[in-house]
Amino acid sequence: MFPGCGVAIRVGQHKWRIAMRKSRQRGSHILAMSRRRFLQTSAVAGGVSALPASAHPLETGMGKPGKVSSHAPKAAPGPLPVGTSETSPKPLRLGIIIGIGSDPQAAMAKVHSLGLPTCQVSTGSVDPGLIPRLKDALNHYQIEATSLVTGGPGAEIYDFYQGPLTIGLVPRKYRAARIAFMKQASNFAKQCGIPALQTHCGFIPENPNDPLYKEAVEAIREVALHCKGNGQHFRYETGQETPITLVRAIHDVGLENQGVNFDLANLILYDKANPVDALPILAPYVQGIHAKDGLYPTDPKNLGQEVPIGQGKVDFRAIIDGLKKLKYQGAITIEREISGSEQFEDIWRSIGYLESLIG
Repeated sequence: MFPGCGVAIRVGQHKWRIAMRKSRQRGSHILAMSRRRFLQTSAVAGGVSALPASAHPLETGMGKPGKVSSHAPKAAPGPLPVGTSETSPKPLRLGIIIGIGSDPQAAMAKVHSLGLPTCQVSTGSVDPGLIPRLKDALNHYQIEATSLVTGGPGAEIYDFYQGPLTIGLVPRKYRAARIAFMKQASNFAKQCGIPALQTHCGFIPENPNDPLYKEAVEAIREVALHCKGNGQHFRYETGQETPITLVRAIHDVGLENQGVNFDLANLILYDKANPVDALPILAPYVQGIHAKDGLYPTDPKNLGQEVPIGQGKVDFRAIIDGLKKLKYQGAITIEREISGSEQFEDIWRSIGYLESLIG
């Protein structure tokens, strides 16, 4: 789920203040809503309008889908080198996650206004009419879309009680509809030239003998196989499962086009791991990073609190150093789960902070 060595073009503080004044005069937000609301909102010219959740990324170069055994594989699929799905030559380049709504041009203009070369695209619609407009916007601003992000139809409640019943492909109630939608999103992404489809798979059970675990693995395999046929990666968003459970699921799905979008704060917000400790476990599969910060939960019903980068428990210096040692070549996508001008200001500060660590 957030936040360079040649990674981002800094926008002067004076220009930023002018942009903020103009934005307020238009009554618009510079950036789209919080992550959870963000997947259900869209950036439009002069403002932000609500929209249903959806979207995912694509990538080329995979082989044709082969026959899938009904049994879990005995060995893990061979992972790609860390971050190889991000094709820009500059490693650790920065970006943001943004909803395109009905106006991809306005959304990409916002990314461009921050001087960022990449983004993750969130869309609540796979309307074919959006495809040429999104492609034109990406080409116009020369922005690399690293993934298409979606949750699919149905409610997604981010807490410890309703989350297991509503998030991802684990809940039986929404599974079939989400599988169908994710396949459509994969097709949409392919036509837009986006290399990966990205989603929360849900609270994947720790116990591999749990029937829900086996069902989730089959559901993930079905979507990932479709992505493979489209020449894409299927990316798991970290959060609701421990790192080793996620790796186990990747092994049991058994397809080589799987990857991980490593959300640094989610592991803390869900109290699943410290991201510094999780990085070596997930490293072979990491294809994207969400730069985001947070605090561990103290309320047994609710997730931990998301906070501005540098004010939480994520050790960004250690993470960046670890990514460099791993020769990670992908993007770092900033995410801030609030809305309005404060979100823009926090993202702006995050760009400077992350650039200072990337060097």
